[in-house]
Amino acid sequence: MRFLADKRELRQTLRRIQAIKTWQLVVLLLMVGFVALTFLRLNNVGMVERRDAVWAADEAGDDVEIQRRLYDLQRYVAAHMNTDPGRVQLEYTYKRDNDVLKAQLQQESDSNPNGNIYKLATDVCDPIGLANGWRWPDIRYVNCIQEELDKYPSAGLLKDAFQPLSTAPYYHSFASPLWSPDFAGWSVVLFILIALIIVFRLITLVVLKIMLKYRYRKA
Repeated sequence: MRFLADKRELRQTLRRIQAIKTWQLVVLLLMVGFVALTFLRLNNVGMVERRDAVWAADEAGDDVEIQRRLYDLQRYVAAHMNTDPGRVQLEYTYKRDNDVLKAQLQQESDSNPNGNIYKLATDVCDPIGLANGWRWPDIRYVNCIQEELDKYPSAGLLKDAFQPLSTAPYYHSFASPLWSPDFAGWSVVLFILIALIIVFRLITLVVLKIMLKYRYRKA
């Protein structure tokens, strides 16, 4: 009698699980997956808008606005998943700062008692750079100037100083979390939960059918 009761319970459990069709869960999974992808995409769009604002401020040359936009981007990326901006380069700021450095080197060369050797070097390298599409602070331009300065014994200190600024301070990287408690994050959680339910349901159905077929076949 106990075996018969167990068998009936297993069959009832099997019928209850089968009441919800797998295809229904799959459809629900696809719908939630679409919603999750939409929110993830919106998160990324928000990052792109803020990164573009940083680049716009960089091009405009507004140092205060650059710092504001960088802070806005950092705060947004830290709070939203799927928002990794990569390395954000302040290209125009780097060029402007290097132009200031170049002007200082020009002044130092102008005061050289042996003549403006820097101008002599640029007279050679500027046409070469223009023909090849590179200029200061391109390393090829730097190498050309230094090779020309090597021809003048009095250019030692100027040659050592003629180096572009390091690019490291002009790159900014921000870490995006693997999961964030926003619409995108919770929709991803719901998607994973439904997927697990589908897997658990399929495994349970297989196990119950095996038990009914083999364990109670003589009952």
